[in-house]
Amino acid sequence: MISNKERFDLSGPSHLTGRVDWNNANHQRSVAACLVQGVKILERDRQKNRRGPQALASPWWKFFGFRLHTRLIDDDSIFGAIYEFTSPSYHNHLTMNGTPHYIIAFRGTLNKGPECLLGTLTERRARKRDFQVNLHIIKSRLHQTSRFEIAMRYVWNTIDVSGSSDIWLTGHSQGAAIAMLAGKTMAEAGIFLEAFLFNPPVVSAPIGIIKNENVQQLVRILRSFLVTGLTVARKAHHQQADVSEDPFVALSGWVPRLYVHPGDLICSEYVGYFKHRKTMEERGVWCVERLATQHSLRGLVRSARGKESEEPLHLIPSADLIVNLTPAQAFKQAHGLGQWWRSDLQLQSTVYNLVRLRSPSLPIGR
Repeated sequence: MISNKERFDLSGPSHLTGRVDWNNANHQRSVAACLVQGVKILERDRQKNRRGPQALASPWWKFFGFRLHTRLIDDDSIFGAIYEFTSPSYHNHLTMNGTPHYIIAFRGTLNKGPECLLGTLTERRARKRDFQVNLHIIKSRLHQTSRFEIAMRYVWNTIDVSGSSDIWLTGHSQGAAIAMLAGKTMAEAGIFLEAFLFNPPVVSAPIGIIKNENVQQLVRILRSFLVTGLTVARKAHHQQADVSEDPFVALSGWVPRLYVHPGDLICSEYVGYFKHRKTMEERGVWCVERLATQHSLRGLVRSARGKESEEPLHLIPSADLIVNLTPAQAFKQAHGLGQWWRSDLQLQSTVYNLVRLRSPSLPIGR
């Protein structure tokens, strides 16, 4: 049975049936989300053996003037795609300035919940692989997966062909984690790619679920001082360089767009993470948070015990945090990709930077 959510004509962004303005932030968001959905439907088509006229994926990118350049495949499962922008038809494009040449998109996990146990052998195998990658994300070891290695190989190849100025990275959930790590890796090499990351996972204690804001704030402050103390102790023991020379600071020029919903526990901690940084600066203890924001408590404990320590993906210096304030009836809706190509969202954007965190919150027009 075909879900309406898989059909572009029934579930796609109806507000873009006119023209796409590539300089409009809302249009950029909608297109990026639709191309991620295209990857998801590509994998659905493969699993359901839908071919030719029965395949549903292509409208999700063809409508915006893209062609499918490359499928990214890991263990037979399509987890990503590279789209190339081709000559647009006049009716659905307003401006060419800002149009990406390539968009590299990564899908999220397919079918969470009890239904994962159902389906064909092909479907169960793909879901098992998704689950394995999710475990690596939780353990901060995404970089060790074949899926990420494949992604990085294609990112580098695309940059070699096109340069970096007109390439976008985008992804949802697990795909957002892959795009995040790819973007951080490129930023460390001095290459800053546009990134649209939908519901990116945060591997951290969900402090935001504490209802009492004062208690929540106290927990964050205590955590910051504890992490800072452990970091200083470790640096003194290993005689590490000053934080100003830390590679973390060098990443501050990369400002990915993070799209989160407060009702999604997988990504909502980003709101508290960045808000707390700003609060610490306003209280005059930014020197503490400058160290704390780079490290996780779990990573420091592992390091102290002589074990390998990889910091979680969500520890980033800068971001354009875009929060969907539109109420969600359930977690599935709050975490869903489909919300991000809608035109009736209540969005609030705040740009955070490691050095300067006083950028105002800006409502995004519909």
